[in-house]
Amino acid sequence: MNLHEYQGKSILESFGVAIQRGVVVDSASEAVAKAKELNASTGTEWFVVKAQIHAGGRGKGTVTETGSHGVVLAKGIDKVEGVVSGILGGHLVTAQTSDQGKKVNKVLIAEDVYYPGASEPSEFYMSVLLDRANERNTIMYSTEGGMDIETVAEETPHLIFKEEIDPRVGLQGFQARRIAFNLGLTGAAHKGMVKFVYSLYAAYDGCDAAMFEINPVLKTSDDKIIAVDSKVTLDANALYRHKDYAEMRDKSEEDPMEVEADEAGLNYVNLDGNVGCMVNGAGLAMATMDIIKLSGGNPANFLDVGGTADAERVEKAFRLILQDENVEAILVNIFGGIVRCDRVAQGVVDAYKNMGSIPVPIIVRLQGTNAEEAKVLIDESGLDVHSAVLLQEAADLVKKVLA
Repeated sequence: MNLHEYQGKSILESFGVAIQRGVVVDSASEAVAKAKELNASTGTEWFVVKAQIHAGGRGKGTVTETGSHGVVLAKGIDKVEGVVSGILGGHLVTAQTSDQGKKVNKVLIAEDVYYPGASEPSEFYMSVLLDRANERNTIMYSTEGGMDIETVAEETPHLIFKEEIDPRVGLQGFQARRIAFNLGLTGAAHKGMVKFVYSLYAAYDGCDAAMFEINPVLKTSDDKIIAVDSKVTLDANALYRHKDYAEMRDKSEEDPMEVEADEAGLNYVNLDGNVGCMVNGAGLAMATMDIIKLSGGNPANFLDVGGTADAERVEKAFRLILQDENVEAILVNIFGGIVRCDRVAQGVVDAYKNMGSIPVPIIVRLQGTNAEEAKVLIDESGLDVHSAVLLQEAADLVKKVLA
């Protein structure tokens, strides 16, 4: 589950990470009052206004309606409302969004942390994520903060460092100190970075995150270390342990079809193909998508109906798949282990009748418990449904109906 910047920062702060402070608004009319509150609490006189969407590259992105960028510096309270109006409610297009962009429903008004001081501020990159190949959490960091890390990795890979964390002992002091040393820090900044790394890793581990990315981590001109941004992804499978984090979910940022599927208890991922897939089990779903590709089609979705593929569940799956206008055929591929194939077949027949008609060809391949009975049900239903026994047979039928 992805979080907005302000939500990620609230988690970081709860674990002792120093952050760039700010206030969230969802209307331009309240922006000035909130900016004044921020001024009173932090003393900031300039304000960084940031669009809150689930996508990176906001500073370089463009709001289609106004031409504003997604991150804009308001040089004074009198400038705040105008800047907020240029972002809020518009559609921000970045390198990580579609051409239509994402609608900005909230903006974060943050303090200016690039204030004058004894030394020049420095920007670093830091993230914590699981390295599946090594089976260890890894802190990845670089002196080249504020830039696209992909560009840094491609052009100057020697400027990217990694610190692997042994799960048996956790983050060690020498590792946190080595990170600060590799970033070229000394004195108070070095001590501040060590504390920052410890707190950041505690946040990542404590909230069952899949990733924490801070870009940039800022060394201010008076040697404080703070998180200026945050990109956080939580492990959805662990949200049962974090009810407060689960409430942070912003469904408006997600694919509406995937939200609908989740509410119906279906595992669904929208893709760009022309063959809808209805399968039980993730492994079988992947194999089905492969066979569709090999047969000349392209999977339009990943849809796992799970082990209870009754008529109601099958009907919901059909309706979900058919919302995609690119779907030209549907392949139902069910292995009858937990659920009997004849029950699934009856569910397909009932769903078809309840929906009145389905405008695309349907290929049904049922294998496992009561597979023969299931095939008879499909063949004798009188519906425009093609039955198959072998996976290759189903693939050939997909190829035939798409021809």
